Amino acid sequence: MPSTILVVEDEPAIQELIAVNLTFAGYKVLRAFDVSQAEALITAELPDLILLDWMLPGTSGLSLAVKLRDNERTSQIPIIMLTAKGSEQDKVDGLEAGADDYVTKPFSPKELIARIKAVLRRRAPELTDDIIEVNGLRLDPVTHRLTGNDKPLSAGPTEFRLLHFFMTHPERVFTRSQLLDQVWGDHVFVEERTVDVHIRRLRKALAPSGHDKMIETVRGTGYRFTKNALP
Repeated sequence: MPSTILVVEDEPAIQELIAVNLTFAGYKVLRAFDVSQAEALITAELPDLILLDWMLPGTSGLSLAVKLRDNERTSQIPIIMLTAKGSEQDKVDGLEAGADDYVTKPFSPKELIARIKAVLRRRAPELTDDIIEVNGLRLDPVTHRLTGNDKPLSAGPTEFRLLHFFMTHPERVFTRSQLLDQVWGDHVFVEERTVDVHIRRLRKALAPSGHDKMIETVRGTGYRFTKNALP
């Protein structure tokens, strides 16, 4: 599933240039010309990253960044500020408002895409195409292949996404609600116990290589992927 990027830019030509290049790079693109349009789109669907112009009509992009960081639902969305403001203080202000990176106009599409990949790798590694290997368990997001100790393992699409998220966030405990938001999406309304069903399926898929032990139940809280469960 391609990552979704919201482009908030009031200059039509610049917005079109960014959108075309992002689409060509394999991203799903949402577009907004001002803060009100951006907020409506974010309410309908959480993007995986926001490219946010500083100077927007009405409310500034900087104000939106602060607002997003103060909201629990949107606080973890990576934000890259796009702006013609290039002074050191401007960059400091942008980063202090919650931006993860700062790109000064004019910029090349190649540089922008490289920055996007770097931010996603740092803030949301489960959205990258990097191959992940932990204690003999190897997951390739591009080919959708999973192996345990060099032997092929078979996992359904939901279990694969669940494992991808776990492997990119090892040793952290996640509640069922958090897993639903991160793996299923915050606008998919399913019972929290659905997570338990997919955890059982994931463990069954990993059992042939013994990696099912890496999915730990944390009583009263949720689940954790641990690197230290194997002998």
